[in-house]
Amino acid sequence: MITDYAKLLVDYCLEMKKGEQLLVQSSTLAIPLVKEVYRLALRRGAMVVTELEWSDKINIFYEEAEGDQLSWESPLLATTFKHFDAYLHIRAPYNIRGGQEIDTQKRKTRAKAMQGLQEVYNSRTADRSLRRCLCQYPTHAAAQEAGMSLPTYERFVYNACHLFDENPQDSWLTVRAEQQRLIDFLNGVKQMRFVGKQTDLSFSVADRTWINSDGRTNMPSGEVFTAPVEDSVEGKIYFSYPSVYRGHPVQDIHLTIEEGEVKSWSAEQGAALLDDIFDIEGARRFGEVAIGTNYHIRRATKNILFDEKIGGTIHMAIGQTYRQTGGTNRSTIHWDMIKDMEQEGQIWADEKLIYECGKFLI
Repeated sequence: MITDYAKLLVDYCLEMKKGEQLLVQSSTLAIPLVKEVYRLALRRGAMVVTELEWSDKINIFYEEAEGDQLSWESPLLATTFKHFDAYLHIRAPYNIRGGQEIDTQKRKTRAKAMQGLQEVYNSRTADRSLRRCLCQYPTHAAAQEAGMSLPTYERFVYNACHLFDENPQDSWLTVRAEQQRLIDFLNGVKQMRFVGKQTDLSFSVADRTWINSDGRTNMPSGEVFTAPVEDSVEGKIYFSYPSVYRGHPVQDIHLTIEEGEVKSWSAEQGAALLDDIFDIEGARRFGEVAIGTNYHIRRATKNILFDEKIGGTIHMAIGQTYRQTGGTNRSTIHWDMIKDMEQEGQIWADEKLIYECGKFLI
């Protein structure tokens, strides 16, 4: 299965070719997958660099780094984001909740220092001059957070990626074609409305571009997304799915929005984190609105890579937008919040009902 996974990443997601440069970034827990990606990318003629993290590396950095160390720009990342052809980040966490202890001010200093490089990254990934893929290697920490044994979690990850299919790449090409039909319709829509449990939210998508997320940028994927016109979002929304952000668990988020700006917020769990996040520049406006289409994913795991793709959900991200959508909001954060739509959910497009109880009607 690891070899099949690596082949999907190298050939479908990253489309590696002879002479191209690739950075593979992960933790030491993912060495089995890193080895196979490295092997296959070399066979394709690529120039491959690997970077592996170990347990507590990030916490040690924020505990010990001061001044110029926090502002230092990694020459490896700078070279990758500015000049490489492809970048693969394989998530393989030792500890899901480890970020809770990081000093808030140090985190802000580091984020500000990285803004310039982040802009380069956002620009090059938007036009795919830097082909980026984010994926998951199953670890005990991720399995525990999802409430599964490691073997069960492995099956969950591989199933979400269509790796049990006879030809996973063909399966993703089918996803691409099916979602393109939705994209073609949505790109003709100007006004949208989400209705559901404790939710009635309207926004404009006029002159914005819907994107077909077909497994190349994220593996797994299965969503269609765009950016709402920033000052057009009006109403209230309840995000029912649990999540972990910066190591903090958050549950049952309620937002009220006026003229595109989040005016009030609450959460059953994690309210203090919301207070901190909404103090960040650009965080009170939305950078993304999306509809999950991956019906291979049927349960929440508190991992945004999977949960935002769940078939029968929507999600909206506060903060940074994706440039390819035409969005203009800028921020040092991008936090996706997820809502179940299978029970009472409706999506209206230009006053036409196009989605109900987790399924498109078009």
